[in-house]
Amino acid sequence: MKKILILLILTSCQSLILGNKNNKYSAVSGQNFMIATADKVASEVGAEILAKGGNAVDATIAAQMVLNVVEPESSGIGGGLFLLYFDAKTKKTLYFNGREISPSAVNEKIFLDKNGNVREFKDVVIGGLSVGTPGALYALQSAHKKYGKLPWKDLFVPAIKIARDGFVLNKRIHSTLKKESGLNSLEGMRIYFEDGGEPKDVGTIIKNPALAKTFETIASQGIKPFYEGKIARKIVAAVRESKINPGYLSLADMSQYRDKTGDLLCAKYREKYKVCSMPLPSSGGIAVLEMLGILENFDLEKIKPSSLAAVHLLSEAARLAYSDRNEYVADIPNVPIQQMLDKQYLLERSKLISLKKALGKVEPGKFTKSAEPLNKEFEKPSTTHIAAVDKEGNAVSMTSSIEYFFGSGLVVEGFMLNNELTDFSLTPKINGKKVANRVRPKKQPRSTMSPVFIFDSENNLLMAVGSAGGSRIAQYVLKTIVAHLDWGLDIQQSISLPNHLILDDVIEIEAGTKLQNLKSDLEKMGHKVVVKEITSGLQGIAINKNQITGGADPRRNSSAIGH
Repeated sequence: MKKILILLILTSCQSLILGNKNNKYSAVSGQNFMIATADKVASEVGAEILAKGGNAVDATIAAQMVLNVVEPESSGIGGGLFLLYFDAKTKKTLYFNGREISPSAVNEKIFLDKNGNVREFKDVVIGGLSVGTPGALYALQSAHKKYGKLPWKDLFVPAIKIARDGFVLNKRIHSTLKKESGLNSLEGMRIYFEDGGEPKDVGTIIKNPALAKTFETIASQGIKPFYEGKIARKIVAAVRESKINPGYLSLADMSQYRDKTGDLLCAKYREKYKVCSMPLPSSGGIAVLEMLGILENFDLEKIKPSSLAAVHLLSEAARLAYSDRNEYVADIPNVPIQQMLDKQYLLERSKLISLKKALGKVEPGKFTKSAEPLNKEFEKPSTTHIAAVDKEGNAVSMTSSIEYFFGSGLVVEGFMLNNELTDFSLTPKINGKKVANRVRPKKQPRSTMSPVFIFDSENNLLMAVGSAGGSRIAQYVLKTIVAHLDWGLDIQQSISLPNHLILDDVIEIEAGTKLQNLKSDLEKMGHKVVVKEITSGLQGIAINKNQITGGADPRRNSSAIGH
């Protein structure tokens, strides 16, 4: 294990390229394997699994269980995920959709008050009302049954030890606990707070024996106790008997959960690359492909990273793609995906972009439209991403989530339950018409999670990347892809490059970076601009012949490890 390289090397050599506060990581290189996660401990565990002969799926499962312990605010077995798998031998790909599903007893009015008015997000996120049927564990077991090498039980051993012995409370968790009011009043959250209600200090050792016991049960008995046994009963009781916003989840919902598998959604980029991501219910994969399809009509190689032109063009491409996303994409039939990704359509959309002034508000493309309108409610910025490549060349790109920070705030047997139902539209109608992404029984809410694989013309894997960040995820991923493929930055430089994005007609640029200097010029072009902290959660791996390079997001506690 001495040869394993950990991404903790400080560097200043990239400053001329990146010009930002995030220049503290260098890319990690290896020849045998690579894993990148949102936490150093999780990456170390994943690397140990790979070094023992485990494959990318094994490492991902082990790392995800550790993240459930050390990054409990972002993901875990009480949530959901999208997992992409690449089989190096057959060069085939497959997705595993472990997204949460709404309970069978819900209706479109669950987020309305007694007068029929839409309740605010902060009033519905905590408690059982927002909890969907968790799917992460089911999808991970499916992936392991099909592709895993090491025994299932072995993948839980590191997380069990860490949960029992304790982990160090970091600044990110501490600040989240301090910011999110009301968490200290929830019984299951007490391990993170002092008796007086203040978050425990950074550096405090946090032990979670309940989660260790849960993992021991799942390791030895599989997922049946979680979906049909004692753990399932406790999940349902926590949801239905919640003192705040009791919910609808039933034992039948738990026992009937099944993940979905299928082909990835792919499109060519500049004829040299094939970019693949998650199909519905992800809107993120569609958005990434549409944004790239618009941008390939511009010569980005002649544009400098983090320049005025770069921010303007990527923002306008996102503005156009998100207008289509908001209009057409949900867990409904007949979403016009192929029309949205048609090269001629994207060429025409690209012609709407001026190099001198902002588009302003744009109309979506004209396709055969669902009779049900959509809306532009945005997902909250949490979640986590894992990228892994093993010595055989197999790869995983997986984004997982419990939705908002600490999910619903409900803790069962040591793990957080999701609040994923708030990814549905809180309002069931717009202008008297029912919203397509409204709450309905047995549906998956729209997601922007965007795990990505990129291949060359011979179907060799070149890149695995994804991010945390709610509705911003697709644009974080876009920036990283363009930086690596068009601007020639290495995977770490591409991840560390200052973040910028556009949501609801406003460009957000990352505070503490040279992008701040562009605010005035962007405003002169007609853009609305705000400067703010933008905490992505990008993890990525690039493959060039026999060289594997890993990168991790310096904005979190991320780490890439290779050998």
